Amino acid sequence: MGEFELIRRYFSAAACAQKTAGVAYGIGDDCALLEIPPGEQLAISTDTLVVGVHFPDGCDPFLLGQRALATTASDLAAMGARPIGFTLALTLPEADPAWLEAFARGLDHKARSCGLALIGGDTTRGPLCLTLTVMGRVPQGLALRRDGARPGDLLCVGGPLGDAAGALQLITGRRQAAAAIAEPLLARYWAPRPQLALGLELRGKASAALDVSDGLLADCGHIARASGVALYIEQERLPLSEALSALLHREEALACALSGGDDYVLAFTLPEAFLAELQAQWPIQVIGRVEVGEGVHLLDGSGREIEARRQGYQHFGGSSD
Repeated sequence: MGEFELIRRYFSAAACAQKTAGVAYGIGDDCALLEIPPGEQLAISTDTLVVGVHFPDGCDPFLLGQRALATTASDLAAMGARPIGFTLALTLPEADPAWLEAFARGLDHKARSCGLALIGGDTTRGPLCLTLTVMGRVPQGLALRRDGARPGDLLCVGGPLGDAAGALQLITGRRQAAAAIAEPLLARYWAPRPQLALGLELRGKASAALDVSDGLLADCGHIARASGVALYIEQERLPLSEALSALLHREEALACALSGGDDYVLAFTLPEAFLAELQAQWPIQVIGRVEVGEGVHLLDGSGREIEARRQGYQHFGGSSD
């Protein structure tokens, strides 16, 4: 099967590749053409996923298709951007029809749930690698950024933390669990749900935001540095799911929540005046506060500062500090 036949058979015909709002011209030419309304800005993010680094060799291609797009689309949520489209650069060791069919189905399923249209990309031969670029739009001046946190703001997250790190215990065979425990954790890892609607709701409310991908402590460090403030995280207020608490002892579960990464929930700072309105619609949990100073500080139940053994994941370093 040649490159162009592969594209036509598995991607051009997919439901997510059909013309939609914001896409004037999609797959089929040298470039896609997007339509951005006046007064709006284009938000763009790119992620690369490499076999053996971001996903295990031999994993289910349907689940991989979902995960690959979801993790990239989460960056749009973090900026409060409304999704438009995405491109896929796919490097394959071989053109296996069964693998491609399953991968394309997973990709299409997640694209339609996120409101993203497939508008182009590339295919080539080599070790399995996926590079996805997502595009969205946001009104000028309303994009959520990392540099707006102010002393007095609350530090919040959009849902439970640590589930994906707990799932890795199951995926790697280090732990086993009954289906009632394993299935919700594995779903959080293989089929993340980017908090796109929450990102839109946080426009004009959150002072800073990002998605938790490399671990809460590491990612909150980005907000602290960009905003020139100190973030204080109260360990006992971290939201843990029932499944994670059933799989791991509390100290292990807290470690997953603090440094495990791959949760793809939003972490954001918020003036307290907006909290009640948002909590009426979303499972938002206050986990700390913003103060004058610098860095990220972890507090125990008595309010004393404690040291985390691991901050989060970082390429070319293993963990961030």
